[in-house]
Formats: sequence, C-alpha cells, structure tokens
Amino acid sequence: MNAPKEYPLFDTFARIDLRFEYGSGAWLTTKEGERYLDFTSGIAVNTLGHAHPYLIKALQKQASKIWHISNLFENPLQTKLAERLCAASFADKVFFTNSGAEAMECAIKTARRYHHVNGNPKRFRIITFEGAFHGRTLATLAASSQEKYLEGFGPKVQGFDQVPFGNNETLLEAITEETAAILIEPIQGEGGLRLVPAKTLQFLRRTCDEKALLLIFDEVQCGIGRTGRFFACEWANTTPDIVGIAKGIGGGFPLGACLATAEAAKGMALGTHGSTFGGNPLAMTIGNAVLDIVLEAGFLDHVSIMGNVLKQGLSIIIDHYPDIVSSIEGSGLLTGLKCVIPNTNVIAALQNEKLLTVSAGGNVVRILPPLNIKQKEIQDGLSRIEKAFERISRQNARNSIIK
Repeated sequence: MNAPKEYPLFDTFARIDLRFEYGSGAWLTTKEGERYLDFTSGIAVNTLGHAHPYLIKALQKQASKIWHISNLFENPLQTKLAERLCAASFADKVFFTNSGAEAMECAIKTARRYHHVNGNPKRFRIITFEGAFHGRTLATLAASSQEKYLEGFGPKVQGFDQVPFGNNETLLEAITEETAAILIEPIQGEGGLRLVPAKTLQFLRRTCDEKALLLIFDEVQCGIGRTGRFFACEWANTTPDIVGIAKGIGGGFPLGACLATAEAAKGMALGTHGSTFGGNPLAMTIGNAVLDIVLEAGFLDHVSIMGNVLKQGLSIIIDHYPDIVSSIEGSGLLTGLKCVIPNTNVIAALQNEKLLTVSAGGNVVRILPPLNIKQKEIQDGLSRIEKAFERISRQNARNSIIK
C-alpha cells in the first residue's frame, strides 16, 4: 500500500477548514450550500464584493483580446489607469505592480534613487514605525521590523530605522544625514487598525519638507475608498511624495501600484526598475473597471454612511459586552474590535454565526465588508455579532459557576 502523499502546499498558512464554491456580492457559499456573510473581503481586497457583473464583463471582454504583452510595448490601458489615478490624487507618475509588497519595494527604491540623482547617495535610510506591516519581501520585512516575520531569513536588510508609534521627539532624534524618507501607514492594518492622528501626519509632512526628506504612505489596505475617501491621508489634508497601493484597486485581481510626484520619481529612469507582469492588460482592465464604480458620484459617500452605520451598531453592542470588546478601532469600512478575550475566540464565535472576519495585531478583529455593502447586510452582520457575543457571554458565565 502506498504511503499517503504529503500535503502539496507550503505549510505557511493556518487555513480555516472552509471550502467555498462560489460568491455573490457580500456572500460566500460552500459546496454544501451554507451561506456566509463575508466581512473579510479577501483582507480588504474585494472592493465590490464577489462576482461583480461589471468586473466579470470587463474581464471577459479583455480576455478575448490580449492577456499579456509585457512592458516591451505600449499599453494604452496602463496609460488610461495611470492618468485616472493621478487625476484622483496628488501623483504625477505611476508604476504598476502585482502586489502591495512590490508596490512598497518600488516606493523604497524610488526614495533612494531620488537622493542618489540629487547627489546624496548616502541618504538611503528610511524611518518606519512600531506595529507597521509593509509586506513579505526581505526589504519590506525589514521595514516592518517584526521579529516573528524576520526570524530565520538571514541578516536583516539594512537601511531601516524603526521608532515608537506616536513619539515625535524620538522620530526627530532618529533623523540623520543618512535619512532619505519617512514611511507610515495612515491606518495600521496588520498592526491593529491603529489610526494615525491627523496632526501626526501633518507633523510628518512638515518635518519632511524642513529636512528635505520624502514622505511615503503605505495605503495598500486603507486606500481606494475604504475609509470613505479615495486615500485615507485625505482626512488629514496631507499629501505624500510617494504612496503604495494594491488590494482594493484590483477588486480581487492581483494589482498594485506605486504613485509619486514627478519630482520624487525623477530618479526612476530607463532600466532602473521593471516588472514582467506588472500592468498587464487583464489587470489594467479590472483596475479601470473598479475606478469606474469607486469614482462614481456618491460612491465614497455611501462608504462613509455604511461605515457610520457599522460603527454606531458596534458601539451599542460592545456597551453590553465590555468583557469581550473594549473599543472600536479604524475608520470607515476598515473597522476593528479591540478584544478583551483572545481575538481568535471571537473570530470562531462569529464564524459559528456564519460571519467571516479576520484577525489583526493588538488582539483586534478586523471587519472589512465590501465597499458596496447594503445597509441591510450591515444590519445582518451586526445581528450575527450580537448573537455571537451573547453566546460567548453565556459560556463565560457557565465557566465562572463551574470554577
């Protein structure tokens, strides 16, 4: 008898034992017909939910034309999407990637090259913040500087100086003649949905201007409308020199981008950077289709309204269960519950109510519905959260009696 075959995938994910057959809007359905309300959105990726008919039609149309041509040739779809991203933001230049980590790699290289062509090659170091997460490549892991992700991968990539979150004095002390840029997430995603105060982002902008540094925002998770503005930094009336995006811009299709001002991008000349698949016609088609909807009049207002409905409903629920959740984190439809008990217990209880959520650092549960979520689906989700908390509370009471 042959020995059982080894599981063929790398053992790098603790996968939940759920297998979905198809999705529609905010819902996922298993082969057995069980329906789950999806408040993960593929970790803030499925901007318009599952199987959006407009995206399907756009992809099918392009798939019958050209899938891939590389960046050897002009791609009008790239030009169109880049122009639209620039028109909707601070940027003048765009480089397309396949993921958020690649977008942030490009941002790091762009900042370093800027100082190089300005005659300051010694300025290559980038200041980052405790709790950050910028990706899984060796450079972005070094920028994140979390030991649990760095362990076993050899020497840490040089050039990153991490400072405590929210300590401006320590930040200023960390700036040296080798500092090139400051890199921050306006809302820390993996770090627990910690919102960077507007005055802090404004302070960083002033500091970069005064010390001839570049300001880089990582909006991979919080950008493309998730907070009710196209970029989260808009709430602080603050613009970066460079920003990395991904996740939501592809609506579920692998797509990222590095956006920059013309000044910041001037070092990225012919041959300094590249990508085989970045900006391929399929991805560009989907990116443009996503913007067709996200940039429609009233869409971002809808996100803000749904974010307020969600936050108000959660506030009422957690007032009754302070033994389970202590506070609400994040903004808009990038919302988190700061848990008193292990967040894994809360996620499991919500899953029992057929509601899907995702963990974050700081013992937080992330709630990330699609941006086109309906109010009745928000209310449905809130009802499931309340039922899950009630069940946890009853179980805790029983355990207390037993003890």
